[in-house]
Amino acid sequence: MGDLERELRDLSAWLDTPDPPDVTARVRVRLGTPAPRRRRWRSLAAVALVTLLVAVLPPTRAAIADVVTGLLRFAGVSIATSTAPTPTLPSGTAATLPGQRAVALDEAQRAVRFPIRLPAMLGPPEQVLVADPDATGRYRVATLLYDGGALRVDAFDGHLDLAFHKEVTPPGANWVQVNGDFAVWVDGPHALSYVDRTGGIRREAARLAGSTLIWQDNDVSYRLEGSLTKAEAIEIARSLG
Repeated sequence: MGDLERELRDLSAWLDTPDPPDVTARVRVRLGTPAPRRRRWRSLAAVALVTLLVAVLPPTRAAIADVVTGLLRFAGVSIATSTAPTPTLPSGTAATLPGQRAVALDEAQRAVRFPIRLPAMLGPPEQVLVADPDATGRYRVATLLYDGGALRVDAFDGHLDLAFHKEVTPPGANWVQVNGDFAVWVDGPHALSYVDRTGGIRREAARLAGSTLIWQDNDVSYRLEGSLTKAEAIEIARSLG
């Protein structure tokens, strides 16, 4: 089984669709053609599943499987599922996100267009950052820092197509659930760079990220990153107030 077929089989488990009627015999009679080979049917089935995924997954969650580039876009994050090597990170300390600054929690709430929700399991953050302001001064990203910055929760406007760019290789990314909804778990360190409002990748802000849980709730996308197990990360995400 190839990587694409395996990924599509995994994704199919998330689709709540009725079983289609078996119309194979009728179609063959009408077309007057012999039964196709098994491999051909497998390829057609894969294409059909991708088409179905694009049709049924809510666009606000930006979950799109791309069979050509091996790219999965979900909750504002672009995950490369191909086996291409990860990019070389810049030497030295990575730059901060565009326009990033530290603010008080109440100021951060006024600075973004979405509600900033705190994980009950973590409590109030040690520090709050906002980043990437638009022309009106409203910020695109809010970050909650814990444990001296080793644990972080990034929140950004879920209506935007991209906010962070990750490049990982299978089986680094796998599907999980947060409150019964679709989510992605990236197990272990991986390259992370920022994608600006124009869709350009800001390599100067690239860094090495830890294990990460990615999900979306109420049109806001979240990244939880730190030295956590998958179970711990999911519990923290579920406690989002």
